[in-house]
Amino acid sequence: MLGDENNNDLVNLDAIDRAKCALLVIDELGDPTGGPLEAVLLPSILQTAKLTTAARAAGVPVIFTNDAHLPGIDRELALWGAHGIAGTPEAQTSPFLDPQPTDYVVEKRRYSGFFQTGLLLLLNELGVDTLICCGMDTNICVKHTVADAYFNNFNIIVVDDATATFLVGNQEEGIEYMKVCYAAKVINTDEAVKFIEG
Repeated sequence: MLGDENNNDLVNLDAIDRAKCALLVIDELGDPTGGPLEAVLLPSILQTAKLTTAARAAGVPVIFTNDAHLPGIDRELALWGAHGIAGTPEAQTSPFLDPQPTDYVVEKRRYSGFFQTGLLLLLNELGVDTLICCGMDTNICVKHTVADAYFNNFNIIVVDDATATFLVGNQEEGIEYMKVCYAAKVINTDEAVKFIEG
């Protein structure tokens, strides 16, 4: 059959230069504690905190792509309702990730962190060829960002337990889609930390 699992090993961790990696955290925003989605979002954010800590210690760039929507302009707000409004706490990197001055923040107004942003320029300037991706929603902003990463010839690693799905579809199908269609190497947080630490 076409494909027939050929893409499962296109990203070989042993062949990747860690010095050319970046950790890309997609829409892990605000503090979900006490909110209706705490049980879905907080576990993934806490897993991501392990990744950001390991990445900073290893000198791997940490990049946050954060929603920064403009009321009355962005079409996404009509579709999903108000969320991630520019300048509000809900559009800021989650405090659980302990953002640092050495981290990078790329604001976005569409699902993909690449669309009409400076992300590609930043990655090129940093000499990055491999993205370690996590975030939410798995089937929306993560998937669209990973798609654009693939279209721009980046190696892609998706950390499955540091992503979360709460709006569309289910977690397993979203992860499998990125694996099959975008040649993403799917690993868990412990495996990702081990890889980052070398």
